[in-house]
Amino acid sequence: MTSKDQCDIYSYDEKKVHHLHEKMANKDLGSVAKMFKALADENRTKIVYALSEDPELCVCDIATIIGSSVATASHHLRTLHKQGIVKFRKEGKLAFYSLDDSHIYQLIKIALSHSEEVKTDV
Repeated sequence: MTSKDQCDIYSYDEKKVHHLHEKMANKDLGSVAKMFKALADENRTKIVYALSEDPELCVCDIATIIGSSVATASHHLRTLHKQGIVKFRKEGKLAFYSLDDSHIYQLIKIALSHSEEVKTDV
């Protein structure tokens, strides 16, 4: 950090800080951080993006899309499932995955939109 991106003296707005501490105490921000951590892996983000474009894919489809083995794709899908990002159903010997809800779809679209804005601003 340089001196240009931080305060020159230490001073804070006690009222604002207290208000925000109270608001944060009532939110499960740890779960939000875990969800973003799960999405921080590029292959898992690719999986979620693929599922935002196609409502349901089998594990073999996903493995092919991300260029991995079925075992690796399954590992990523388990991580995403544990975080409530994807859900699955079995059909015979096949496992099909889809996004857990529309919020995940919205997060991916917003993140992509933001990424494009950042590229154009640079």
